[in-house]
Amino acid sequence: MPSSSVGTLVLAAPPEADALRTRLVWLTVFRTVAVSLSLVAVAARLLLQPVEEPSRVDTLSFAVIGLVYLFTLVYGLMLRGGRADRAAAVLQVVGDLLIASVLVFLTGVGESPFTFLYLLAVIGASILLDGRGALLAAAASALAYALLLVAVKLQWLEPPLAVGDLSRQRLAFLLGSNVLALFLIAALAGYLTRQLSATGGRLSEREADLKKLDTLQRQILANMPSGLITCDESGRVTFVNRAASAILSLEPRLPPGTHLESLLPGALGSEVHLRRRELSVHTPAGMRTLGLTVTGLESGGSGGTLIVFQDLTELRRIEEDLRRADRLAALGTLSAQLAHEIRNPLAAMRGSAQLLVLDSSADPTSAKLVEILLRESDRLSKLVDDFLRFARPPPPVKQVLELEVLVAETVDMLRADPLARNVGVDMVLAPLRVPVDADQLRQVLINILRNAFQATGEGGRVRVTLEAAGEEAWLRIWDSAGSIPAADLSRIFEPFFSTREGGTGLGLSTAYSIVRAHGGNIRVSSSPQEGTEFLIQLPVQG
Repeated sequence: MPSSSVGTLVLAAPPEADALRTRLVWLTVFRTVAVSLSLVAVAARLLLQPVEEPSRVDTLSFAVIGLVYLFTLVYGLMLRGGRADRAAAVLQVVGDLLIASVLVFLTGVGESPFTFLYLLAVIGASILLDGRGALLAAAASALAYALLLVAVKLQWLEPPLAVGDLSRQRLAFLLGSNVLALFLIAALAGYLTRQLSATGGRLSEREADLKKLDTLQRQILANMPSGLITCDESGRVTFVNRAASAILSLEPRLPPGTHLESLLPGALGSEVHLRRRELSVHTPAGMRTLGLTVTGLESGGSGGTLIVFQDLTELRRIEEDLRRADRLAALGTLSAQLAHEIRNPLAAMRGSAQLLVLDSSADPTSAKLVEILLRESDRLSKLVDDFLRFARPPPPVKQVLELEVLVAETVDMLRADPLARNVGVDMVLAPLRVPVDADQLRQVLINILRNAFQATGEGGRVRVTLEAAGEEAWLRIWDSAGSIPAADLSRIFEPFFSTREGGTGLGLSTAYSIVRAHGGNIRVSSSPQEGTEFLIQLPVQG
């Protein structure tokens, strides 16, 4: 696969160039330090052994040191400009050989104490140009040193200092010993360089693997769907992943020293030994039900804690909806059977009462009792009808209509209701065309809105909003009372359950059945701080 191969080559080149640049910089720094020490040594000698005027050697020494500084400056500018390639390395080695040759010539060639500079040049070549470069530098050093000796022997060059005896035997000894030392150092330096390169390569691979693992770990922690929080032994939070911030609606960066109890109250309570449990947490986005797993950590002798959790709020809501639907289905079946059994004898009772009314011989007291019997039988008949509407609501006859118009008309109609007197009503309705049964949905709105008006009373506020949410239309009815106890929220849609005196508990049950028959859902939340909100979710597509 060519594309991946090219990508690998492109990624592999910069580390090698960076490594060569680093070596060049360090060798340049080393040369600068060495030359500076040489300058200090020459200056110290002149100060300790003052003479009337500097000798020729001292003058040449200062000149060579100045040229080296100039060469180092130019070379440093080249490196700064990005010229850190193999040619720059060759140039540095050649420069080192020239400097060594000049110093050896100025200090007596065969008697010079600076012949070790050739060895340093060979070592530098090994570092920059591997083992083959070291051998070439050794050969060039040997050739330069031999040429200096021959040139002085044949008096082609005259060094400033006395050279001493340069007989054939001494010349052969100097050449042999220095050439042997140069090539031995080149071989040793080349071997050590190869070993160092191999070790460095392995370390680079390990470092690259560790970086990949670190990147993979960070990606896993950042993208895992479960929330993850770690804290130290004192409970101070040390890490929060992206999912935890989203679930708890946290700021991207927590203040230093944030305690775990401020994020997950009770997470480290007496039940911490339970590895899996649920915890309800109040967040800026509302109450959340979390499934927690708490695990102790061991790090350097100090224990920390790892908390992994999932947001179970929606799952628990779905489970509650299913349980409610099952209960309502069972109650609906029972209600239908009871209503059927009650309706027939009730009709017979009412018919008999009507016959008693027609009997003119009945005394006034009996007539009054018969009137009470008729009134109560009518009330019972209406209650039976309500039971039947709840138990067997007629299937909705859906028509695609402008839902915002239906909602606005219903709200305007209810403004005349005595319960809505002095209650502020706000509407924010987005235009939406939704398939619904207009009469049934109007009944749902009337039941919920009248409850809201009654709960808020005079001076309260009610807000009705309609918006699109993906494939659904969300109709929210909010009131400022927030008067439904938390213990009653799970039972509010059950039939015959009512907190209002005289209520049958069938209004919200019927509303729930109608919404479910439309393929939607209805939910409620309530608190004195946030008010009460009914959320009706209706599918946009029939």
